[in-house]
Amino acid sequence: MRKALAPIRPYLAREPLAAFFVGISSGFPYAMIGATLTTRLAQDGIDKKTITAFALAFLAYNLKVFWAWMVDGVRLPLLGRLGQRVSWMLFAGALVIAAVINLALVDPKAGLQATIIAAVLVGVAGATFDIVIDAYRIETLQPAQLGIGSGMSQYGWRIGSAAAGAVALLIAARSGWEAAYIACAAFALPAMLTAWVVGEPRRREIVARQRGIGEVWRAIEGPFRDFLTRPGAVLVLTFVLVHKVGDTLANLTLRLLFNDMGYSNDEIAVYDIGVGFWAFLVGIFVGGLLYARLGLARAVLLALVLMGVSNLSFAGLAAVGHSNLGLAAAIGFENFASGYGGVVVVAYLSALCNLRYTAAQYALVSAAASVAGRLLTGTTAGGLIESLGYVKFYLLTTVAALPGVLLFWWMWRRGVVDEALGTAGREVPASDGTAPAAPESRR
Repeated sequence: MRKALAPIRPYLAREPLAAFFVGISSGFPYAMIGATLTTRLAQDGIDKKTITAFALAFLAYNLKVFWAWMVDGVRLPLLGRLGQRVSWMLFAGALVIAAVINLALVDPKAGLQATIIAAVLVGVAGATFDIVIDAYRIETLQPAQLGIGSGMSQYGWRIGSAAAGAVALLIAARSGWEAAYIACAAFALPAMLTAWVVGEPRRREIVARQRGIGEVWRAIEGPFRDFLTRPGAVLVLTFVLVHKVGDTLANLTLRLLFNDMGYSNDEIAVYDIGVGFWAFLVGIFVGGLLYARLGLARAVLLALVLMGVSNLSFAGLAAVGHSNLGLAAAIGFENFASGYGGVVVVAYLSALCNLRYTAAQYALVSAAASVAGRLLTGTTAGGLIESLGYVKFYLLTTVAALPGVLLFWWMWRRGVVDEALGTAGREVPASDGTAPAAPESRR
């Protein structure tokens, strides 16, 4: 029995469990202004171009790098005595709850301006929450736990986003969208309670208190200077920018596909949870295992290939038409690829951070990871769908994934993948915050 349970024991350690619970809260604001809002607007008769333009609300997640330094260095009044990460977790969680309730109270049919403002506020609050959650996760996990911890975080993210989306759909069908959004605001609580119970991360090296203009400026520019002076920094940032273009384009338009194909709210909820959810969990588990066995570089390369190919499944679904079996197969494959890819790619992005600047640097790489895809989705996706049709659109998203695959392969062969790692991905950080030798990536 012990031998049979050995593969899951690392997932049950204190640090990965903390990553799981904060991940639950990380996922739900995204769902509120992503698939859930898309469905709400589509059911209210809003046209596709306007709906896809709401993807620009996600730009807050890409702009978060400009205020992430505050999470590293600004001590909150009163709450600050609880610790830098704990205090910011409670503060950001409260902001998210308020923003989601505000979104619940607006009526898109009465006027889109208030809905746009409310969606942007959820994006800003959710992005701030993400900054804190990511820093808390990275600093809580040991380097050897990054793969497992990222997997648990992805478990939590999927549960939070899927559960919030499903709860919203089911409550909206019975009690309206206002009640649905208000109920979903409770998904902020797992991260807030985890931070309260577990306390400050053990790996936290520096909690800076900003006292002068000079120190504030160093807190802002320090994370960028540290990252950009590493070997291969430009290549790494280029990869981060392009690797999710195809995946983001595909995923942020799926609910439009489902709505146009005539799937009901109940069908979407059943298949997204009943098939997609479990496929995602399997993908996460496989990702944690293969990250340890294949090494960072090979695991990430495989993830990039799978995530690109998964877009083809939705091209196939669009070609077949309304089919519950086709929907189950497409959602199953896409979620397995996303689960596996989420573990290894997030682990890689986490390993790029220097523990001096965890919040700011992870905000930089995570924001860059989806900015191109979100800009394209918000500005062109609706028009491309109307002009090309769904089949050709999803084929185009598959082609858009190729540059990321090829660039990472080239970085791996040149040794850039290992050379650019930060102290978060190394066992023993140096006292000055510089990175010692990188771990073996299994070339």
